[in-house]
Amino acid sequence: MARVEGDIVIHRPVEEVFDFVADERNEPRYNPQMTKVELLTPEPIGSGTRFNADMSMLGRSIETTIEFTRYERPRLLASRSSSQPRDGRGKPMVTEGELTFSPVPQGTRMCWDWKVHTPGLLRAPAPIVGWMGRRQERRIWSELKRLLEQGESSAAG
Repeated sequence: MARVEGDIVIHRPVEEVFDFVADERNEPRYNPQMTKVELLTPEPIGSGTRFNADMSMLGRSIETTIEFTRYERPRLLASRSSSQPRDGRGKPMVTEGELTFSPVPQGTRMCWDWKVHTPGLLRAPAPIVGWMGRRQERRIWSELKRLLEQGESSAAG
């Protein structure tokens, strides 16, 4: 298992940041690896909401199912995701954890804490998976920061 933690300050109100992030359909706007997301459960978004996402990672097409396991607007968003190559080869990678949102004078401090359970051969290099995950998360959330601070938090794209 690898652990991926970090935080970022976004110069926007906590409710705005939470609502934008909680609608996974927005993620392709700030995560270039995520190409498509669909809502699998009825709205409103909350605990138990599920999404299906298409991702491209290392030249492979990955299908990811995301479920919100806790939803405490606007402070906490916990989830469990299972990612597997579309070609069916390999076991799923499971990521569990949470995002927390705290008001700070500059706007919102968003913290992430993920536990990444890597299958099979990927278990051995957990430190490498953690390092790559930290870099990837920093890149994704930095793009979210840029997007929101430019005022682009309108409805899902």
